[in-house]
Amino acid sequence: MKNNFFDVFYDFAFSEDIGSGDHTSLACIKNDQQGKARLLVKDTGIIAGVEAARDIFQKADPSLRMDIFIDDRKNVSKGDIVFIVQGRVQSILMTERLVLNIMQRMSGIATMTNQYVRKLEGLKTKVLDTRKTTPCFRFYEKEAVRIGGGSNHRFGLYDMILIKDNHVDFSGGIANAINNTRKYLKENNLNIKVEIEARNFKEIEEILSVGGIDIIMLDNFSVEDTKKAVKIINNRYEVESSGGISLDTIRSYAECGVDFISVGALTHQYRSLDMSLKAVKI
Repeated sequence: MKNNFFDVFYDFAFSEDIGSGDHTSLACIKNDQQGKARLLVKDTGIIAGVEAARDIFQKADPSLRMDIFIDDRKNVSKGDIVFIVQGRVQSILMTERLVLNIMQRMSGIATMTNQYVRKLEGLKTKVLDTRKTTPCFRFYEKEAVRIGGGSNHRFGLYDMILIKDNHVDFSGGIANAINNTRKYLKENNLNIKVEIEARNFKEIEEILSVGGIDIIMLDNFSVEDTKKAVKIINNRYEVESSGGISLDTIRSYAECGVDFISVGALTHQYRSLDMSLKAVKI
């Protein structure tokens, strides 16, 4: 999937940015001029997107070479040099903004994810992302979550069944939604996980009575209600907590015994890590 995605993403990203040509670089720099640039970190966090940068440089100009000093997943601080890229200066300048846009955002997500993950040290609970991502940038955002130590929920609508409140209401209730899902999976010979959202204890009891699912999502439950819900479910299904869970509250939810906690903020409320790509004087 990555190769197909990357080709489409790259073509769109560069047509958006370059258009008919990087006229500034074409005007200022000779076509065959060689040079180097370094990726300089101006912040503290987890670096992410080094491999993405390598892909972009290679796609734009296979003659570009990278010397990597800090790999993805490593801690970085102000003044660190992650890599040096060398080759045609026009190619370096053409790729500069796309590389920075991706790496700054990915590193911000990885850093934020790692803060949540560290809150759960010693517990079984995994931190999940959601589909609250930037359109056409989801691949990189979810990769950044993994780099930060988190886990991916479903990538899209096609790789998992997630029966939410609207599905339940439009189906005419939990039993109908689950039974319709069972029928659909059988008729289409699909073997994918089924998760269903519960809004209250009554819905939990109804889900347990119907069965036929893999995961129960507790939507906007308090910590105390989460404890009760986990006892009621009693390991019959995996349990996910979701809805408004913050860095300050995530450990309290995890200590209730849930298997997963999904945090939409990982991919839509992060702060990009500050960095720049600067020329190296030869």
